[in-house]
Amino acid sequence: MLKTLIIGASGYTGAELAAYIQRHPQTELTGLMVSANSADAGKCFSDLHPQFRGLVDLPLEPLTDPAAVAQNTDVVFLATAHEVSHDFVPVFLAAGCTVFDLSGAYRVQQDNFYPQYYGFEHKHTALLAQAVYGLAEWQHDNIRTAQLIAVPGCYPTVSQLALKPLLDNDLLDLTQWPVINATSGVSGAGRKAALNNSFCEVSLQPYGLFTHRHQPEIAAHLGTPVIFTPHLGNFKRGILATITCRLKSGVTAEQVSAAYHKAYDDKPLVRVYDHGVPALNAVVGQPFCDLGFAVQGEHLIVAGAEDNLLKGAAAQAVQCMNIRFGFNETLSLLPQ
Repeated sequence: MLKTLIIGASGYTGAELAAYIQRHPQTELTGLMVSANSADAGKCFSDLHPQFRGLVDLPLEPLTDPAAVAQNTDVVFLATAHEVSHDFVPVFLAAGCTVFDLSGAYRVQQDNFYPQYYGFEHKHTALLAQAVYGLAEWQHDNIRTAQLIAVPGCYPTVSQLALKPLLDNDLLDLTQWPVINATSGVSGAGRKAALNNSFCEVSLQPYGLFTHRHQPEIAAHLGTPVIFTPHLGNFKRGILATITCRLKSGVTAEQVSAAYHKAYDDKPLVRVYDHGVPALNAVVGQPFCDLGFAVQGEHLIVAGAEDNLLKGAAAQAVQCMNIRFGFNETLSLLPQ
């Protein structure tokens, strides 16, 4: 049994992780931790997240000494702020833990990326170079031997899953950059109260135009420029991405379909639609990314849907853990 610790367990993603790990037959949930100054320290997890009452009733412990708790841990999930993950990762790696970091602190290996998009200078560039990007369907072999897995962001997950089969099969005319318009529910902003993500205040709108930190993450791992515009929607959870591309001359809908089926027919958490496109109600509360598309002449529109807290975060992190330790890829994520 893998002794497993979740840090940042009071948040929405941390809560989903706790539920997955608690029911995982190969893990022992040894602790749920929050920052030492968190207002949630000492509270019962299921008092904050009553949907898990009777399932996960552990206390939220304040984390005061990461090195001490690392000594009794095999696996740690960091559902923490980027700067916090940046500092904690070296501590847990030094203790021999396998680390799954859900922040952006180790996702992109580019000069000036962190000062520009995250506001801090990365001090652990050697570890940054060792980190494996945890886009599970595309990094399976690398994940199997990694000690540090940087789990992708929610927008980058659906965007890359939609575009990578097209790029790998050389189907796109990249003189026209793929244009990604994606809308997320308000849970993507986290539990911390703020007026601009208060449910009653949210009105559908774009944000982060040309400046959002997920754009360079998507472009870096796809290896091609993209236009990415996120939107905040007045619903609780889920992401719907609509992606517009230009196909190379002569590429057919049948070729597009074949590329998606070749990429994902043996991948249990990506579902390809042969007819129509997905909607959020197909994926909310589920660990899947659903993909559908339409072709007209040289124009291609791809729609991708996922739960931002699950396939866009917690479910993908557990999927990566399953791959890393040789378990069934969907263990605890789907009925076995």
